[in-house]
Amino acid sequence: MIHYNEKEYICLLDFAMDLIRGKWKAVLLCHLYNEPKRFLELQRITKGISQKVLNEKLKELENDELISKIIYAEIPPKVEYYLTNKGKELTKIIKEIEDWSIKYYPHLDSDCDQ
Repeated sequence: MIHYNEKEYICLLDFAMDLIRGKWKAVLLCHLYNEPKRFLELQRITKGISQKVLNEKLKELENDELISKIIYAEIPPKVEYYLTNKGKELTKIIKEIEDWSIKYYPHLDSDCDQ
């Protein structure tokens, strides 16, 4: 067993999958793959996510060091989220899984790449 942040994992794969477990984390990482994005932009392109859940998931991804944010000293404040190096490596793997699903399930509609 692996113990990390008061959680118990069966193995390192279980731990890694927990980093992206749920409906939104992998999608958010993919949205940040090509460029940083602002909070409202992420909310707009991640159809169906509430402001509360988006805020929670971004904080979780930031705590796991998969994303980071830049806060610009402007009025009104401007905040951009971007992938860390660790997040970029994980997102490449997620993109490979997405490519697999496109290859074997091309008839399913997808609008994830925004």
